[in-house]
Parts: sequence; C-alpha cells; structure tokens
Amino acid sequence: MKKLTLEDIILKLKDKVFVQDYSKKRMIEGVKTVEVKRFVGEDGTFEELTRISVDGSLDGFPEFKLRQINRSKILPGGVKAWHIHFNQEDVWYVPPEDHMILGLWDLRNDSDSKDLKMRIVMGAGTSKLVYVPRGVAHGVVNAGKKTGTIIYFVNMQFNPKEPDEKRLAWDATGADFWIPEKG
Repeated sequence: MKKLTLEDIILKLKDKVFVQDYSKKRMIEGVKTVEVKRFVGEDGTFEELTRISVDGSLDGFPEFKLRQINRSKILPGGVKAWHIHFNQEDVWYVPPEDHMILGLWDLRNDSDSKDLKMRIVMGAGTSKLVYVPRGVAHGVVNAGKKTGTIIYFVNMQFNPKEPDEKRLAWDATGADFWIPEKG
C-alpha cells in the first residue's frame, strides 16, 4: 500500500490538517492525582476510594486531615464554578460512570504556577482522587449526558457563620473554558 503525504489530501483540507499536542501539560503546584484501584469481576466492580489513618489523613495524602465528606449532583451541562478556599483543602472523586471536567486556576501570588489554569477529566471510565490545595480556585462542568456525582473530602467542617468558600464568576476565565475540547 502506498504511503500517503499531505500532498495526497484533498486540497481544500490541507491547511486544516494538524498534529495533536501529546506533550505533558504543566501542573499547578501542589495539585496531586492518585489513581484508585478498580477491581472488575464477572459480578461487578469494587473500588476502595481511600483509607483513613487513625490521625485522619487519607491514603496518598499524608498531610491532609479529613474533617467532612460531601456529595454534589451536577445536571448535564451544568457548571459549578469558581470556588476558592483560604484555609480548606479538597480531595475530589467522580465515579467512573460519570464524566466531569475539573477546572483548576492557581490564584496564589507566591506560587510558581501563579495564574496557571488546567483541566482534569474525571470519571469517564477512570477512577482517581485529585487533591486541590487552598488558594487554587476550582469548579466543574458535567460533560456527560446524565446527572453526575462528585464526592469530595475536605479538611475543614463547613461553618455557615464564617464560610471559607469564596466565589468568582463561573465565566471569570471566559465561558469557553468550560466547553469540552473536541477532536
């Protein structure tokens, strides 16, 4: 079979052909991802999300001390953003049968990744925990076709009299930040 080149492509599409960028993306300082082991059997699946030590730390996140576990449901296409904490840290989990995009934006002045924005696909057949440090704004879009679930572990209990959660407009980085990439 003949090897093809760009010259063999329809003329009107030659200038639209490109190579996808497969290079490793720059990470926000302090963000950490831990893969969750997923066991698949003939009768179903099992995932051990995390182990909690006697001192309250989560397996894979020794400095994080668990104080509360929350669950959020997001409608298809729904965006919940931007949230920032000055004291609290989060560890996020999205079940593999859901499909969410976690948005992160480093707002810390003294960070080496200051103002860096990144996205992490969660769920979509994968199972992982993502640690979000304080000072990193975060939000999520449900890219799936059904209501999706987020389970997140936090190191502070919510206090409605003095909430640590601050907000920025959902489109503070531009509304297109939340549109899934196609291609």
